Amino acid sequence: MSFWFNFTRVPAARLAPWFLVAVTLLVFGRVIRHDFINYDDPTYVTANPHVRGGLTWSNVGWAFTTRHAANWHPLTWLSHMLDVQLFGMNPRGHHITSVLLHVANTLLLFAVLRRMTNAVWPSAFVAALFAVHPLHVESVAWVAERKDVLSTLFWMLTMWAYARYAERPGVARYGLALLFFALGLMAKPMLVTLPCVLLLLDFWPLGRVRPGKEDFTRTIARLCAEKLPLFALSAASCALTVWAQKAGGAVLSVDALPLPFRIGNAVLSYARYLGRTIWPADLAVFYPHPGAWPTWQLLGAGLLMLSMTAVAVWRIRRDPYLIVGWFWYLGTLVPVIGIVQVGGQSIADRYSYVPLVGLFVMIGWAGAALAGHFSSFKRFVAFAAGVVVAFTAAFAWKQTRHWRNSFALFEHALRVTSDNHIAHNNLGIALAERGKLDAAILHFQELVRIKPRFASAHNNLGIALASRGRTSEAIEHFKRAVEINPSFAEAQNNLGVALGNVGRLEEAAFHFSEAVKAAPGFADARYHLACALLEQRDAEAAAQHLREALRLRPDFPRAAWKLAWILATHPRGELRNGGEARRYAEMAIGSRSVPQVEALDTLAAAYAENGLYTEASAAVERAIDVAENEKRADLVEALQQRMDLYKRRGPFRDGNLVQGP
Repeated sequence: MSFWFNFTRVPAARLAPWFLVAVTLLVFGRVIRHDFINYDDPTYVTANPHVRGGLTWSNVGWAFTTRHAANWHPLTWLSHMLDVQLFGMNPRGHHITSVLLHVANTLLLFAVLRRMTNAVWPSAFVAALFAVHPLHVESVAWVAERKDVLSTLFWMLTMWAYARYAERPGVARYGLALLFFALGLMAKPMLVTLPCVLLLLDFWPLGRVRPGKEDFTRTIARLCAEKLPLFALSAASCALTVWAQKAGGAVLSVDALPLPFRIGNAVLSYARYLGRTIWPADLAVFYPHPGAWPTWQLLGAGLLMLSMTAVAVWRIRRDPYLIVGWFWYLGTLVPVIGIVQVGGQSIADRYSYVPLVGLFVMIGWAGAALAGHFSSFKRFVAFAAGVVVAFTAAFAWKQTRHWRNSFALFEHALRVTSDNHIAHNNLGIALAERGKLDAAILHFQELVRIKPRFASAHNNLGIALASRGRTSEAIEHFKRAVEINPSFAEAQNNLGVALGNVGRLEEAAFHFSEAVKAAPGFADARYHLACALLEQRDAEAAAQHLREALRLRPDFPRAAWKLAWILATHPRGELRNGGEARRYAEMAIGSRSVPQVEALDTLAAAYAENGLYTEASAAVERAIDVAENEKRADLVEALQQRMDLYKRRGPFRDGNLVQGP
């Protein structure tokens, strides 16, 4: 009894943070056991060589200069690199970081609201909703959305520093807010609206400006001028973002999605986010954009938004938190509401991570006001608040399970949406990687039906068909992919491989060449082009592409094997290099991607070129043993002839490398 008596007297301000940490970890603890998923995680982590390389000076430089993923957010790249440095490619560590950042954001939101309002329970309620709302699962459970939780950390720190500045203005305090804001923009450009939110906070709860005062206009002008450095950073971030997204091809043209459709979707999206805040069911990783929405839905959404705005304005003096919360919600969604359409989604749960704080503030302080006006309602308001937090936490906990792997995520998306081309595509990829090719083909075929001009759809279907031995069908889909997008290097390369497999070597060489033109850093395309050139007996050009492929990907045994053969056996002395040949041949030994017989044959030729005939004989003898075990009689005779040559201390010269009649 004495323990409980003492516990109930713990100040709420001390108890609330512990509750917030506990409920957040309770909901998101299972995320730590989840895998990476095959949607954006490869771009940001699993298939990104710079991130996989960890924190090196070269990779840090890349983070600050790249437009990869159609964005400029160097701090996000650095955070992923740091995770790799600490945890390697174990997804557990990456998820732990995201969950801890979300916990930190929750605690900072509580601390900032409490500091600005001196109201503990409304602040705790808002922070609790922020912590466990199902719409926030995507930002926390998705490794690729690290930019959400990381940038919001700096958003909260900026508000905290600004609140201190508002209490006692000074250059140092303002400079700290400016620094946090700059860092936040370097994690995600969505923070560009933060200066406008600070103006809202000046009105309530900071009380730095009040409507109706004689100096109201002058005060507004002064507060705007005070934030000019912040607005300048926002403008610079906008410019960098547009530059990166246009260069990355992420911005849809007006032809692809006309402006009236964008405006209609933006109006409806405000209502849809609001509806999902109240009833967060059937959430998906991707919501397809339908183009045009029904007129009645647009009119209803527009009327709802106008009505909410009118109520907030009407209550501006008595309940100022309503207009602040509502304009917070409306304003912070502007960068992602779809007027500038980036990607093919209509809405995205992750876009609501910060905007929902405005709605939560409206609900929290309205409940506090109700309890304050009617003392008999206090217990009811407290009970209702607990029910709301428990309800959202249960929904969020349920939602986290869908993020455990790619299969669960996209199967769920297909259940709760229709014509979801992204879900079909990524589920097909996941199935193909597990060897379930027939099931993958069905999803890719459905993808092609939904998006017939989606080049990646045809490419992925072609890959699956080729893997099932349906080469002629695969060629048709690869051709369709490159017709839609001639600069699609992967599809050009895949078409070349498929054509080469059916003996159409000249056509194959053309498409490999097109792939290299479209993507000079595509090592596989250079390798395949080199192989095609070797078939045409142009070993000199082949060697150049193989060298470049190895520069781009130093660990590329097949390229090393082919180059070693040229350097060891070419009839022209100026193209031979015994030392390099031996080094590259040794790289190929033991690689699963290079047949053992061919690797040993190449190593033997490299030894012979270096005058090491005893070693050459031993290597080719091992090759003969392997060829006999594999019943490759066609090779045994040729290998025996080369062994006789090495025993006579003569190097091997491959006449097939030289163009001739």
